[in-house]
Amino acid sequence: MKTVNIAYWICTVLFLLMMGFSAVMSFQHNPEGDKMMAHIGITPKIMPFLAVFKILGIVAILTPGFARLKEWAYAGFTFDILGAMFLFVAAGDPVQNLAFLIVTLALILASYFLWHKKTGSLAKRAY
Repeated sequence: MKTVNIAYWICTVLFLLMMGFSAVMSFQHNPEGDKMMAHIGITPKIMPFLAVFKILGIVAILTPGFARLKEWAYAGFTFDILGAMFLFVAAGDPVQNLAFLIVTLALILASYFLWHKKTGSLAKRAY
C-alpha cells in the first residue's frame, strides 16, 4: 500500500504542476502563446477562463474528501488534454509534437487509477 501511495503522489504532483504551469501561463498573454492558440483555432480570450477551472481542479484534487468533486476534476483535466490533442492533430501537427500532452494524459490516468487503488473505491463501485 505504501508503494501505491508514493506512486500516486508522484503522478499527482507532476500532473498538477503541469496543469498549474499551464494555468499561470494562460493568464499571461505572450505573442508566442497567442500564435500557438491561433494555429489550433482557439481565441486567446478563452484561456483565462480555462485557467480558472484548472486552478479549481487542482484545489479539488488536493482537498481531502469530496470524492465526487475529484472525479469531476479528473474528468475535466482529461477532457482538456484530449481536446488539446485533437486540436493539434486537426491543425496538421505531427503526432510526435504531442509528446508533452501524451505524457500529461498518462500522468492524469495513472493518478486517477492509483487514487482509486489507494482508497479502494474502484472495488466498491457497482456499475
